[in-house]
Amino acid sequence: MPTPEHQRLQQDAAREKNWKRWGPYLSERQWGTVREDYSPGGQSWSDFPHDHARSRAYRWGEDGLLGVTDRQCRLCFSIALWNGNDTILKERLFGLTGPEGNHGEDVKEIYYYLDSTPTHSYAKAMYRYPHARYPYQELVKTNAQRGYLDPEYEIVDTGLFHENRFFDVTATYAKADANDLLIEIEVTNHGPDAAEITMLPTLWFRNTWVWGCRHEGCTAKPRIQIDADAQGHAVKTTHDTLEPFTCVFEQQDNSELLFTENETNTEKLFGGENFSAYTKDAFHRYVVDGETAAVNPKHYGTKVAAKYHWKLAPGETRRARVRLTEIPESPAASAKPTKAKAKKAAISRPDLTSDFTRVLELRRDEANQFYDHVIPQNETDAQRHVSRSAYAGLMWTKQFYHYIVADWLDGDADVMTPPESRKSGRNCDWRHLYARDILSMPDKWEYPWFAAWDLAFHMIPAARIDPEFAKRQLMVLLREWYMHPNGQLPAYEFYFDDVNPPVHAWACLRVFQMEAEAGRRDTMFLKQTFQRLLLNFTWWVNRVDSNGDNVFAGGFLGLDNIGVFDRSKGLPEGAQLEQADGTAWMAFYCGTMMSMALELARDDKSYSDMASKFLDHFIRIIDAMNGREEGGLWDEEDGFYYDQLKIDGETVPMRVRSLVGLLPLIAVEVLDEELLDGLPGFRNRLEWFLKNRHNLVTHILFGESKAGHRELLLAIPTRERLERVLKVLLDENEFLSKFGIRSLSKAHEAEPYEVTVRGQKHTVAYVPGESDSWMFGGNSNWRGPIWFPTNYLLIEALHRYHEFFGDTFQIECPTGSGVMMNLRDVASEINRRLSNIFLSPEGGGARPCLIGSGMTGDEKLWQEHVLFYEYFHGDTGEGLGASHQTGWTALIATCIEQLHGRISEGAPPDA
Repeated sequence: MPTPEHQRLQQDAAREKNWKRWGPYLSERQWGTVREDYSPGGQSWSDFPHDHARSRAYRWGEDGLLGVTDRQCRLCFSIALWNGNDTILKERLFGLTGPEGNHGEDVKEIYYYLDSTPTHSYAKAMYRYPHARYPYQELVKTNAQRGYLDPEYEIVDTGLFHENRFFDVTATYAKADANDLLIEIEVTNHGPDAAEITMLPTLWFRNTWVWGCRHEGCTAKPRIQIDADAQGHAVKTTHDTLEPFTCVFEQQDNSELLFTENETNTEKLFGGENFSAYTKDAFHRYVVDGETAAVNPKHYGTKVAAKYHWKLAPGETRRARVRLTEIPESPAASAKPTKAKAKKAAISRPDLTSDFTRVLELRRDEANQFYDHVIPQNETDAQRHVSRSAYAGLMWTKQFYHYIVADWLDGDADVMTPPESRKSGRNCDWRHLYARDILSMPDKWEYPWFAAWDLAFHMIPAARIDPEFAKRQLMVLLREWYMHPNGQLPAYEFYFDDVNPPVHAWACLRVFQMEAEAGRRDTMFLKQTFQRLLLNFTWWVNRVDSNGDNVFAGGFLGLDNIGVFDRSKGLPEGAQLEQADGTAWMAFYCGTMMSMALELARDDKSYSDMASKFLDHFIRIIDAMNGREEGGLWDEEDGFYYDQLKIDGETVPMRVRSLVGLLPLIAVEVLDEELLDGLPGFRNRLEWFLKNRHNLVTHILFGESKAGHRELLLAIPTRERLERVLKVLLDENEFLSKFGIRSLSKAHEAEPYEVTVRGQKHTVAYVPGESDSWMFGGNSNWRGPIWFPTNYLLIEALHRYHEFFGDTFQIECPTGSGVMMNLRDVASEINRRLSNIFLSPEGGGARPCLIGSGMTGDEKLWQEHVLFYEYFHGDTGEGLGASHQTGWTALIATCIEQLHGRISEGAPPDA
C-alpha cells in the first residue's frame, strides 16, 4: 500500500495540494557567484566576497544556514548563531574562494543533511558550531601558504573541535499542511564545560524591490510586523505575490524579537547613502557589536529574528520552536469587523502547543515508512543508513536558481548597472536563458548552480523516490528558455558554452524505463524529450564531427584534466585530436536515441524511421572507432582505445590508459527480435545493412535470449576486444581499486606517460587524490580518483553485456586472481567496492570516505554521519573535492540496490 508520503506526492503531481511549495531551496552560497558579479573583469569571487554577504543585499537569490524557502524564494527562513567569541554573526557557511584555496574553492564547515522526504514534509539537517572563535583569517592564511602538492588545511586541522568543544545545532522541519511549517531547533553542548550561545531563527523577504526589475511581480516593498492577533513572539507578513503568513517564535525567558530591512549597508561598504536606517547586517551589529540602535524599535521591516541566549551545561540540549503558517482568509473579509470576528481571528492563529509534537513525530514516522518502502529490506542496517543519507542529501541540494541572462547583461533600471564590456563577455550568447526554478545542484556551497551533466546523473536516484521531480528536472533544461536556439544545452553558469558529455538522453530513457517497470509508461514525457533531444543531437553532430568521419572531438567533455592537453584551451596550431571518449560519447548518444525511438515505435510506428537513422549513425561510429583504413582508435598491440593526435602529417596515438579508453564500453545496446518483429520498417533497414554493408556490420553480434528469441548486440568492441579491455579494467594494478574504478591506470604511477610535441614535453601521471596542477583551476582531478558517474555507466554497461552473453562470458575478476565471474557478478563486485567507501570496516574504525577529514575522536559523533564527496582517492577511498556533492554521488544508493537484485532499469516503489 502507498505510504502517506506517496499520497502527498500524488496530490502534488495532480496539483490538488502544493506540498512542494516549501523546501530546503535556500542556497548555501549566493556570494561569489557569477550571477551576483557586476565587476568589469568578471571576477565573481572578489566582486561579492564573504565579508560583504552579511551587509549587502543579493540580486538573484538568498543564502542561509540550514534554511528553507518557498519555490520562488520570496520568504526565507534560516538560523543565525553566535558563540560569544566570533567576530561575526554566523549566518551562512564560510569557505575559501577558488583563488584562495590551494585546491580551488572549499567550504570550511562541518554540516550534515540528515533526512528529507521528497515533498519535504519532514526534513532535518545539522550544523556543528565550535565554542571558540572561528578562525577565518587562519584558514585563509594557512591555505595561501600551501601549494597544490599539499593537502588542504581544513577546519578540523585548527584544533577547534578537540575534546568535543562544539555545539550541534539541528533544524527539523515538518509540515502540518502544505502551508503550515513546523520548525524545531535543538542545540546540544558536547563539550566538557558549560558554554554560551545566542541563537536567532530568522525570517526575511528576498529583496526584489530596489532593483527596478520587471519580472518579480512585487511592486511594493513587503513587510513583516507584529501580529497582534496571535500570542507570544508572533509576526505577520504582507507581500504582493504571496498570501499573508504568520510566524510564531517560541517565547522564552529573555527572548526578544528583532526587526530590520534586507537592504544593503551602502554607507559601510561603499560610502554611499543607505536606503533605510536599518540594514541587512543589523542583527550582527546588535548581537556581536552591542549596537542597540541597529534594529528597528517600531517592530517592523523585511527581516525579523527571535533572539535566544542560552548557557548550556555539558551534554545539555535546549530547543526553540517556530511555526510558519498561512493566515486563512476570513469568509467575511469584506464585511465590517466585529468583536466576535476579531476574537475568532485571534483564536484561529496557529500556536506552538496544539499538535506540534504529535505532527513532528508523525511526519518522522511517515518518513521512515516511506524509505522502508523504497530501500530494499535485504540491505544491511549500515547500507540502509548510507542509502537513506544519500537520498537526504539529494533532496537537500535542491535550490532556487535565478539567473535571467538578458537582465544580468543589461543591468537594472535603478541599481546594479554592469560595465559596458559585459555585453560581449561571459554568457553573452545566452541572452535567451531565463532561469527561475527549483533545480538540483551538484553542491549548494561549492557548486550552487546547475550543471547539465551532473543533473542528468542526479535524476537516476531521484527517480527512485520522486519520478515526477526527475522528469521535470530533465525536461526543464530542454525548454526553449534554457536550451540554446542552436540546440546546445547550457553547461554551467561560469561558461554556458562549455561542452558536457551528452548524457541527457540516457537519463531521460532510464527514468522512463524505471517508471515503465512499475506499470506507468509516460510516453508523453519520452516523446517530448526525444523531440527536443533531436535538436541537441544535431548540434553535436555539426559541432564536433569536423571532418565528417564519425570520429569526434568535443573539448572538455567533463573529464577535466585527464588528457595530455588542456582540451578546453585548444591544441598546438594545426593539430587535431581525435578523441576516443568524444567518439564513445556520441556512439552512446546514438544508441540511446535509437532505443528511445524504438520504445516510442511500440505505439507509433513512424518513430521506426528515426530509430533507423540512429542505427545508421551508431554503426558508422562503431566502424570509425574500430576499422577505418588508419586502424581506428583501437590499439591492437596494447588492447586498448586511445586518442590520436594528428599533427605535421603524422598520427600519434596518445597511449594514456585512462577512462578515455574505457568509455567505448558504455556504448552498448541489446535489441530483441520480438520487438523488431513488430517494426517491419526498422527490421527491413537492419537487414539491408546486414546484406549490403558488410564492412559496417562486422561488430553486430547475434545471440539467443533466455526467452528463446534472437537478440542483436550493438557495441563498439568485439567480444575479443571487450575481453582485452576488461582485463585491464579489472587489474588491481591498473584500474580496479578496492573502492571502485580509477579514472587513470595506477600503472602510470611508476611509468608516467610522456609525449613530446614540437619540442614541448607533456606528461600524464597517476595522481590518486587532489589535483597536482592548476588545470581547470586546480579544483578537480580525473588523473586517478574514483568518480561515481563514470563508474555507474560502466556498471550499467556490464549489465547490458551480461543480458546478451549471459554465463557464456566469464572473466577473471580481479585479473590474475583465478576467480572467474560473469559480467553481472563483475558489476556487483564493483558496486560492492564502491559501497565500501562509505561503510566502516568490519572490525570498526573510520569510514574510508572520512579518513582524511580529520574527523576523529568520539566515534558516534564523528563517524555516525556520512558525507558524499565529489570524488574519492583511488587507493584509500578518502573523500575529496566538494564535501556535499550528494548529487551524482547519491548514485551509491542505486549501487547498493543493485547489490540486492535491482538494476538501473528496475522498478521504483509503487506510488
